[in-house]
Amino acid sequence: MRLRDALNSGEFVVTAEVGPPKGTNIMEMIHNIKLLKGVVTALNVTDNQSAVMRICSMAVCKIAIEHGVEPILQVTCRDRNRIGIQSDLLGAYVMGIKNVLCMTGDHVSIGDHKQAKPVYDIESAQLLKIVDAMNNGRDMAGNDLKGSTDFLQGAVVTPEADPLEPQLMKFEKKIRAGVKFFQTQAIYDIAKLKEFMEYAREFPVKILAGIVVLKSAGMANFMNNNVPGIKVPGELIDELKDAGKGKALDVGLDIAARHIKQLKEENICDGVHIMAIGMEDRVPIIMERAGLRAEDRLT
Repeated sequence: MRLRDALNSGEFVVTAEVGPPKGTNIMEMIHNIKLLKGVVTALNVTDNQSAVMRICSMAVCKIAIEHGVEPILQVTCRDRNRIGIQSDLLGAYVMGIKNVLCMTGDHVSIGDHKQAKPVYDIESAQLLKIVDAMNNGRDMAGNDLKGSTDFLQGAVVTPEADPLEPQLMKFEKKIRAGVKFFQTQAIYDIAKLKEFMEYAREFPVKILAGIVVLKSAGMANFMNNNVPGIKVPGELIDELKDAGKGKALDVGLDIAARHIKQLKEENICDGVHIMAIGMEDRVPIIMERAGLRAEDRLT
């Protein structure tokens, strides 16, 4: 089922992501893509995630299609100007890529090419407007296209941001720009997500809650100290600490599965986006523990 159809069907949608490798050895990546075929509805392909140079997202999206997996092309505004981005979007569409996640992108200062010049000719809401214009047969300058696109456009939102009000303003700005679905930043406080969803349900968009797998208490503390908009509660950190040596990851998988199960059973949002970050092979395990077999996701 195409992502667009799944979101519109009432199915509890599950997406995951694959990070392209830094180099031409793609065997492990292909293994993970095959492993997730039929397990998730669609697979995000990150775009030089964390400003680290890797194989381009478009190429990996094409590989995913060749292996029967529907990709979501992530596009950041960091590395290309509006001409390059529009050219890439047209190229992606003619290659059969139908979903795009529009992001501003992490600054180069956190990546592996710190001397690179960040572009940021546009930001994520403007990128969404570009995609909407292309879907209506025009480029950003208003010129007619010889054939329009039909992208399903997504974006990112951070429900646990503090303060939340600026994030809500960005959320509404992206909706006005034509977004159809959101994948959230990592969620660990379900109560805060519920509060956000009371607000979000006023708008005709689908929300997939971000699930980042915790590997250890150290990882949780690092995220609390260094990643804006993420707050891992103390009780979850204690749970990871109490797991003992070598068992924290398994507890992290349980936490992810527990949250996914609650989100679905309480009908809190429209699905989840699982970010296993180098552990794509654990996604089927998480879904099994959450009771989410593919054939059982229709609601």
